[in-house]
Amino acid sequence: MFIYGTTQDRLGLKRHLTILIGIIASAVAPFVIFVYEPLLKNSFMLGVLLGSIVLSAGFMAGVGLLEAFAERMSRRFNFEYGQARMWGSFGYAMVALVAGFLFTINPHLNFIVGSFIGVALLLIQLFWKPAKVDHTDSSESVKEPTQPGIREMLGLLRMPSLWLIIIFVIFSWTFYTVFDQQMFPDFYTGLFSSKAQGEQVYGILNSVQVFFEAAMMGVVPIIMRKIGVRNTLMLGVSVMTVRIFGCGVLSNPIAVSAVKMLHALEVPLFILPIFRYFTLHFNPALSATLYMVGFQISAQIGNVILSRPLGMLRDSIGYQPTFLVISGIVLLAGVYAFFTLKKDDQQVLGDPFLRDNQIEVVSTTDISDK
Repeated sequence: MFIYGTTQDRLGLKRHLTILIGIIASAVAPFVIFVYEPLLKNSFMLGVLLGSIVLSAGFMAGVGLLEAFAERMSRRFNFEYGQARMWGSFGYAMVALVAGFLFTINPHLNFIVGSFIGVALLLIQLFWKPAKVDHTDSSESVKEPTQPGIREMLGLLRMPSLWLIIIFVIFSWTFYTVFDQQMFPDFYTGLFSSKAQGEQVYGILNSVQVFFEAAMMGVVPIIMRKIGVRNTLMLGVSVMTVRIFGCGVLSNPIAVSAVKMLHALEVPLFILPIFRYFTLHFNPALSATLYMVGFQISAQIGNVILSRPLGMLRDSIGYQPTFLVISGIVLLAGVYAFFTLKKDDQQVLGDPFLRDNQIEVVSTTDISDK
């Protein structure tokens, strides 16, 4: 992720890395069916090593890069990143529905369909030519920033303000991810008379939730223009706390299902302002590196560190008491963020953020990339 982020910041809007991701995605079916699966059966450790490289480069880290690239495009061509990002959520929802049916027929079909989608991604990156932007009447925020140097990129790690938000991400988004991905599904299916029934309902509920999440991706930018970046982020962590706490005190499947739908609110309310926070308070020319280091990498490292102790806690005291502990930690992370994260008009080193009906004030801050 760090390599992707720093490299893309050097490339700007050039699509060398996105083309690489398209190539890997296009080859997922041949790789999984003819290389990865046989290696896992006959040479497990070699398969794990090779799979970790290919799947990380093409998918795990690749997703973060594509998000960072799309956000940079939104600033370059003056459109709302969230309203573009919502189509990714719609795509996820549709693919999740189709994948469940294909898996029951033949698991290989999912990878074959994935390769076709990868080919589409590759063709778009190769042949799509965006229209040129006329800068004569454009704001400074849409101009292409100068390419940052390696010293600037490494200098990010020495910035206390970046470490403040990394700590916030680890104690909020990471704890939520462990809760939502590793604990909630098994907890939810256990609320039904049979595990099979629970899994069926969970699949339907998850698909509905993702569709609403996609819709909220388009709505949150409007909310952010009304209340600001920092306030939107605080709203997101508040919803996150409520959802985890609700799962800790409720045991009725209908009530828990209703609480689950809050996921459709908290993801856009957290991810979109996090991105905007980086481009507001840091050099926007380093947006890909900032997003990868400040959000993606810190969240992944947090998952690795926290999964085992939280799993042990769950085994010791059960799901719902563990959820209460997690919600308390996320609440404290929100309090920490309230006092440490900068307001929208403080230390504006990047693209200024304007709320609706707000008059732009030209900053005299010396910004290296403008």
